[in-house]
Amino acid sequence: MLVAMHTKRNDTRYSDALLCEAEGLELLREAVTTAGVKRVRVPEVFSVSKTRLQITEINSSAASETLFQALGKGLALIHNLPQSHVGFHRDNYIGLNPQKNGESDNWGYFFLEFRLGYQVGMISDARLREQFSEVLHEKGDILAAWLNEHTGAPALLHGDLWSGNVMFDRESSWLIDPAVYYGDPEADLAMTEMFGGFSKAFYRAYEAVRPLSAHYGRKREIYNLYHFLNHYNLFGGVYLASCQKAFNSIENL
Repeated sequence: MLVAMHTKRNDTRYSDALLCEAEGLELLREAVTTAGVKRVRVPEVFSVSKTRLQITEINSSAASETLFQALGKGLALIHNLPQSHVGFHRDNYIGLNPQKNGESDNWGYFFLEFRLGYQVGMISDARLREQFSEVLHEKGDILAAWLNEHTGAPALLHGDLWSGNVMFDRESSWLIDPAVYYGDPEADLAMTEMFGGFSKAFYRAYEAVRPLSAHYGRKREIYNLYHFLNHYNLFGGVYLASCQKAFNSIENL
């Protein structure tokens, strides 16, 4: 049986972008299989090079509540798989920006340094970079300790889980374009709420398998700050107010 393939070309300035994407897809595919997830799929990688990635072609169709429900349950099952550490063994990419990684046993400090600190360091406006850096310097130890106190075992994260990185055909939902690493499962869930697009059935199904922590609301602000900073660095000022709001939340810890 012939399998339809989609060819994706590297239109970034990073020579290993497709290699990182392929590794993330393979890790997610393995997790789907290991967790026994039904009706959630990940494109198979047929070939990859620095310039071209060949993966499963998806015959896209409209999402249904049933498929959103399966996606929520499936994501929770993936998040239930035990992992030994946080971070990742190599740097990869979050959208069109580098995503700094390293392996660690300390989630709070990993997120502080490799997520928030790295993005703040990329800000071109020196005054704003200094302002945000000062908050992280003053509150960093408190933030890291707070995250460690309110976070359980690490999980494999999709890492860039907004609605544009989920597709549907008639039978399944598909996870695409990952920015994988290991960390707090609620970081994935937080990003699904950043731009919306996920139905209530998705969240009900997820929480039936993995109930949210009591501190999820504040964690969501902190985790999405990473993505707001990334979007600010990529696209500019429209995301600045969201960054400032989240830094205010950190200052109030």
